[in-house]
Amino acid sequence: MKIKRNIGRIAFVIFLCTTVMMGCKKFLTVEPIDRLTGNNFYQSKEDVEANIARIYSQFFEKLNESWVIGAIGEARSGEIFPAPTAGTDRMILRDLGTNDMNAVYNNTMSGGRSQGYAMYKVSIWDTYYKVIQSCNILISKLEEGIPGLSASDKDRYKAEATFMRCLSYFWMVRLYGDVVYYTDAYFAKQLSREDMVSVISKSIADLESVKDIMPWTFGESSQRGARASRGSIIALLMHMKMWNANFDSPNATKYYESVASLGKELRASGVHRLYKLTPEEWAKVSKGRTEESLFEFYRTINYDDQNNAYAPLWDHFLRWPYKFPRYNQQFSIAYYSSIFMYRIYPLNGPADKRKELWYEDMYANDGLFVLKKFAANVFASGNEDSNPDNTFMIFRYADALLLEAEALANLGAAREAEAITVLNIVRDRAEAPRYAGGGTDLKNFIFEERCRELIGEGARYFDLIRTRRILNPQWTMNPMTIDQYNRRAWTWPLDASAKNFNSKIVLNDYWTGGN
Repeated sequence: MKIKRNIGRIAFVIFLCTTVMMGCKKFLTVEPIDRLTGNNFYQSKEDVEANIARIYSQFFEKLNESWVIGAIGEARSGEIFPAPTAGTDRMILRDLGTNDMNAVYNNTMSGGRSQGYAMYKVSIWDTYYKVIQSCNILISKLEEGIPGLSASDKDRYKAEATFMRCLSYFWMVRLYGDVVYYTDAYFAKQLSREDMVSVISKSIADLESVKDIMPWTFGESSQRGARASRGSIIALLMHMKMWNANFDSPNATKYYESVASLGKELRASGVHRLYKLTPEEWAKVSKGRTEESLFEFYRTINYDDQNNAYAPLWDHFLRWPYKFPRYNQQFSIAYYSSIFMYRIYPLNGPADKRKELWYEDMYANDGLFVLKKFAANVFASGNEDSNPDNTFMIFRYADALLLEAEALANLGAAREAEAITVLNIVRDRAEAPRYAGGGTDLKNFIFEERCRELIGEGARYFDLIRTRRILNPQWTMNPMTIDQYNRRAWTWPLDASAKNFNSKIVLNDYWTGGN
């Protein structure tokens, strides 16, 4: 992900981004265009590449603050517990699993019990707006014209910046609910938070306007997955439409039909595929830059990438010999409850390659549990303290297939055969029995297939929210009441700093008014 072209240019673009983004620190208040030191920066393709690299890097900063993907997308459903051998700082997993987000916030502040997690930073949205502002400025400059760019270059960069802007809005909606929405390059007006359905709808229109000008592939295989492509845009569109299908229910059918069409387009492209579930092939997928990846934040020790020790989700579910050093890594930090594991993989249940490849001691309610799904690519040895060198996967082909199957199943009996066909692509890769059924059972089976296939990838909690299964103890060990759901107990607290330079901001009521 590091584009090492010209150190001077990259240093300057960091300075430029810092200068421009001061406005985001003051919440969407920026200096007038004629005062921007870097206003004339975009003079070549190299300048654009350096800026694109910085945009990706800025977004990853938020994922690298702590155990972010695990905390926002997995732990709040209540199935993850600290191992008995873990330290008291790991009790934050209990707080996440009981949706005690004020405790999560307070106990990770300076001096708090679990301050190493720094989860309070999740409640601060400034950096996402830095990304959005960077994207807005780049799109504006592309429309003005940048020397040395071909028409195809301009199209790709515009689509890439649009993708990152929309990803930022989607990510924030899932964290905070309503957000402030704007797309102007130089923005100074204070705005109220906009209804999240409206924000997602505008982002969908934004992405659809550039989808077909974005290439499927690029000349360098090293960019596969690590740079946004048409597959990335399709995956994001599918997720946004499935989100809105719940919260904009009168238009649910329209969203489902579109997701089904997008999934078909993705499959018909022939660009992406599922890799075989062998140790060697799955190691490639978890390392990154494969045809199974739709979008990821590629990280590698070969580039001297520095990951926060807490950031990799898999860190919590590995022990020696998958994690070093041996003398203090005899037990995993956390485990998935056997109640959950028995539900998705019943004892003596049907064959499934994922059980043997992705787990060790899969029903253990202690530190013997291992999620081997992320155990490949271990390059440490001896007394080195290092996690496996894996990618941070955001969208994967199997995820898109299952979204397509889910959308088809929600379109009624006439589309169930199509849903089952797509579902069984994932089942076949897992060497599991093909599904044959229909009705409510089909919808439930697809949901559980997403649990099996995407475990540990930050999808489960958001699936519970958007399908409303979070309301049913059949599907989660931490159900919500309908009152809590409607009051958006599924959001994160929004840090009070959001109000510092915008008097129109109202914090998330559920977390300020108690529960």
